[in-house]
Amino acid sequence: MRDWNLKTGDPRSLILAADARFCTPDYYDDQIWELKLGGGDPPAVSLQTTFGLRARNFRIFPIFTQGEVSLSNPEDFAEPPHILRFYPNFLTIHFNPFVELAAVMEFWAAQSQAVAGRIRLSNRGSSPRQVKLELAGLLMAAVGGTPMAPSELQAAPVLSGRTADLAPVLFMTGGASATSGSYPTLTLQMDLLPGGFHQISWSHAALKSEVDSFNLARSIAAHNWDAEYARIEMANQGQVEVHSGDLDWDAAFAITQKVAYSLFTGPTENLPFPSFVQVRNPDQGYSLVGDGSDYGPIWNGQSAFDAYALANLILPASPDLARGLLLNFLATQDEEGVIDWKPGLGGQKGNRQAAPLLVNLAWLIYKFTQDHAFLEEVFPQLLKFIQAWFTPQRDRDQDGIPEWDNPIQAGFEDHPLFSRWYSWSKGIDITTTESPVLCALLFREIQNLVQMAQLIGRSDTIPVLESFSDNLRSAVEASWNHATNSYHYWDRDTHATPSGLKLGERQGSGQIIINQTFDKPLRLVFHLHVQRHSTHQARIFIHGVGPSGQHHIEQIAADRFLWFLELGTSTSERTYISLEYIEIHGLSNDSTVAVYSTALDHLDHTLLLPLWAGIPSKDRAHILVTQTIFDPERFWRPFGLPACQKNDLEQEEQFCQAVHMTWINLIGEGLVSYGYRDEAALLVDHLMQAVVSALKKDGGFYRYYHSETGKGWGERDAVGGLAPLSLFLKTLGVRILSATQVALEGYNPFPWPITVKYKGLTVLRQKEKTLIFFPDGQTSEVSDPTPCIISIDSS
Repeated sequence: MRDWNLKTGDPRSLILAADARFCTPDYYDDQIWELKLGGGDPPAVSLQTTFGLRARNFRIFPIFTQGEVSLSNPEDFAEPPHILRFYPNFLTIHFNPFVELAAVMEFWAAQSQAVAGRIRLSNRGSSPRQVKLELAGLLMAAVGGTPMAPSELQAAPVLSGRTADLAPVLFMTGGASATSGSYPTLTLQMDLLPGGFHQISWSHAALKSEVDSFNLARSIAAHNWDAEYARIEMANQGQVEVHSGDLDWDAAFAITQKVAYSLFTGPTENLPFPSFVQVRNPDQGYSLVGDGSDYGPIWNGQSAFDAYALANLILPASPDLARGLLLNFLATQDEEGVIDWKPGLGGQKGNRQAAPLLVNLAWLIYKFTQDHAFLEEVFPQLLKFIQAWFTPQRDRDQDGIPEWDNPIQAGFEDHPLFSRWYSWSKGIDITTTESPVLCALLFREIQNLVQMAQLIGRSDTIPVLESFSDNLRSAVEASWNHATNSYHYWDRDTHATPSGLKLGERQGSGQIIINQTFDKPLRLVFHLHVQRHSTHQARIFIHGVGPSGQHHIEQIAADRFLWFLELGTSTSERTYISLEYIEIHGLSNDSTVAVYSTALDHLDHTLLLPLWAGIPSKDRAHILVTQTIFDPERFWRPFGLPACQKNDLEQEEQFCQAVHMTWINLIGEGLVSYGYRDEAALLVDHLMQAVVSALKKDGGFYRYYHSETGKGWGERDAVGGLAPLSLFLKTLGVRILSATQVALEGYNPFPWPITVKYKGLTVLRQKEKTLIFFPDGQTSEVSDPTPCIISIDSS
């Protein structure tokens, strides 16, 4: 494994949590820690948590005393802390608190309610020295709690306290004494001969009773530390190790894999296999009601978009974890074939159809494992899942083109056309539109399902699947606009892409007179702006003529408005070729109603997804790449591709400039598949600038990055904001299948040689050739860019 030497200012993310590969993390009481290399009061190298907001803060930190000098602040150390190793549940740092006194500190999250550490002090000088080591436990308890204080349990000195429903206990081996000076500490005096060392371990546990906490802490301290570390290191040898020539990139890719594994938790009685949370930080992990039903969106389930992104980061090392993600989804399938959008470890349900990425997930797993039995197991359920998309519940006009149920389901909840949460959004009901994005996802799903059917002898299913995909491709291609060089949304019933008009506005109840006839049928969307104290009882009647020439009076009842704070939106079910007037009832005089025709000509990053699906011809793909994606006036930005081509209002600027790493990874894959490898490398470079900056400045990834400035925002270390490792490897043309097999295609588009290592396998990707070194010493050289698989010669 690679030895790092990262310091403050280098890329880093020092969250520490129980690892689902070694234990079963407690989804309901998961105590998550973060190592700080300085800061705090007092400034120190400290491991800290809030126990999921059950304490204001809890810190464990060392104090070193030599003679009359006591040090805890790393700024005063003879050599500041450097990070040597980082895994999801294990961290190693080294520093010199005093000249010629070397310290190595290790931290291990053994399980959800227990953390441990080991400190090794070495005398590098030529004279004996006496050193006092103090391990402080500083608890800022919740209201009604008590701070850490010296205590004795079963004749062992400890520090104990209480916060909320927890009784944290800190224990140290080696005959420490518990003292209460400036801070409560466990203290040891050490005599170090020249060249000698002293090593102690400590453990902490926080359960509901002090005795239980102590027993758990003491049992963790009794573990064979070296054996535990060997297990951890062996498991993490499966991480892909990148040597790019840029240490920041290498560290970012390694940290990405660390964070990816750290997001796994469970299983529980509600999902059969480990699942994941979107973010795992010290303020999360505690369910006050005890069953997870009080968790918010970042902890209440696994979505298909995030599952697909995570699987790309943990394969080939952890196929069982990846399989488990898919099987968790399949466990929720109902008789009609519907699979829940976001099943959670606490039994939560998304109550809508999962996004069509599950076949892609299964196919991704198969490409790494070549497990035919797995395909045979999951194929029937995946087939029913795809068929469920074409039922009247999701294909409302039964034209073979399904519609989304909700913008959240579509993986872009801040969508300027469909979001209901912002005043600047159009608030259009997404079920009244058809989307090239959904079509592209389904098209790719069906293409992969056809390949599965061919492999497992289910050719009987292929004709119907191909008819679905042909229809989807035709619909996407029909939405292409030569003026904008882009695909567009279209209305479900008219199949047009209108620009949108404001048709009228008024305060209070009454009429909005329109008396207009239109060249093409329009659908209406209403915005109600009410005062905070108002009741939402407005009813609207639309008087107009439909496309068939029949006169209609359509009622929009109060319950058809969707509300967020003082804004309510509703979309007409019918379309109109002419409008006479709008009647409004039940609206207070201090409230406003505005009526618009729906606008579907907005351009966003998801409309680039047909490139990933393989839908456009080579000529059309060339136009999409060169005149839309890489045009600085359209999508090309210094730090990636923004969510929207442009924003019309200042309020939506942050949302429209956001780089969504999950979507950009898919678009980048599309670039590679159409042969735009150099362009994909440039995209990776832009993305990495934003990612590395966040890791260096703030010690973590962010959910979003600003496409113009690179600044990150949103939750730290979110699954949707990790470095684009899978896109980097696809762009490089390297797919590690195992320690004895690697797939190559194309050439190295980056300006330097790149080495990729995996479990003893080394792939050196140069500009004109690739050298492969297998674990047993065999080597191979490849100069042909044609796709190939290189395997070890077992003869």
